[in-house]
Amino acid sequence: MAVANVIDSGVRSALNATGATASASADLQGSFMTLLVAQLQNQDPMNPMENAEMTSQLAQINTVSGIESLNETLAGINGQLDTSQMLQAADMIGKGVLVEGDRVLVGEEAATTPFGIELPQAADNVHITIRNAAGEVVRSFEPFSLDAGVESFTWDGMTNDGTVAPEGSYRVSVSASANGDSLLASTLNYALVSGVSLDEQGAPKLDLGGITEPVSLDDIRQIL
Repeated sequence: MAVANVIDSGVRSALNATGATASASADLQGSFMTLLVAQLQNQDPMNPMENAEMTSQLAQINTVSGIESLNETLAGINGQLDTSQMLQAADMIGKGVLVEGDRVLVGEEAATTPFGIELPQAADNVHITIRNAAGEVVRSFEPFSLDAGVESFTWDGMTNDGTVAPEGSYRVSVSASANGDSLLASTLNYALVSGVSLDEQGAPKLDLGGITEPVSLDDIRQIL
């Protein structure tokens, strides 16, 4: 689906939602007024409706009207947020990002794709290991400390024995600890955003060229 079509679809959805809310509000107010008029016309002349009772019913009409106006405003805001997300997603096309995963690619002349680590808290001992498709360790790094959050890294493509790693796909793993206690460290791999689509709920999804399933904006850990 073209980006323009994705955005237009979001705008139309927001407008349709606002129009439907306004129509429902008018119908509800009309129903209230019809019931009130009918009640006045059919009241007992010997026991007419008290002013306080009429005022209470009119207040209920105003309360419902206010709630419907608030819902209409919220629907408009939600529509604007959806459109804003679509524009943000479209702006990501062609950019490199880090998402959950453990893949590292080695190309010509030892050129490699970046990878990342996400930590829930600062660690004083982080150990990175890179393995080939057979699961054999080709490179391990000296332990180091790392702050909490997301950090990106670049492997120089060299193996432990000082040779250039063959072209292909490799896997990165990480272990981390703080004061001797193990931490849950997540690995992130590089991907290039190639397009935008909509899921069944109309939310934007980023196409990463088949590396993984399409992801949402919330799945992006870092933009490179």
